[in-house]
Amino acid sequence: MPSTFIIFAEKTTLTMKITCERLRRAYSEGEALAIYNEVKQEGDFVGFARQFMHNEDYRVARNALWALTKASNQEFEALQAMLHEFIELAMSAENSSVRRLSLNLVERLKMNEEDLRTDFLDFCFERMIDVEEYPGIQSISMKLAFRMCKFYPELTDELKRILEAMEIEYYKPAVKSIRNRILSGKYK
Repeated sequence: MPSTFIIFAEKTTLTMKITCERLRRAYSEGEALAIYNEVKQEGDFVGFARQFMHNEDYRVARNALWALTKASNQEFEALQAMLHEFIELAMSAENSSVRRLSLNLVERLKMNEEDLRTDFLDFCFERMIDVEEYPGIQSISMKLAFRMCKFYPELTDELKRILEAMEIEYYKPAVKSIRNRILSGKYK
């Protein structure tokens, strides 16, 4: 009986360490990794994500999402049920870091034909060609658009037309590379 209480007490203490204030102050890769390790010990990636990813302080949301990007592919399976929540967050985020990190999480999740959302595909099309958007968001939007378009040949043709029409001199090397790989058939 006492050992059960100790385990419960340790679990409660562990959960109490991750607070909005702590996430607000996490500025290094090491801190993000430490937060991830605590969530891993707790084993509640979904609860952690839902508790912090919509925080109105973008630093809290950003750092929670950053910690989630450290999860292994096996641990990511637990987050699969949140695919559409991450998509909604990416499309509604005003902060570019929150947008980029939520798109990174979406990219790591499985996406099937029944997950195809035209609003999200349109969002990715807009972000990938927007020369005002950050290159990381442009690149990941291009990758996600390609993944969604693979389900339908007519969408793949539309994507290729959009990519071919891009005035490529306005884009950074990372964006140019993804674009060229998709157009040449080397991106899978």
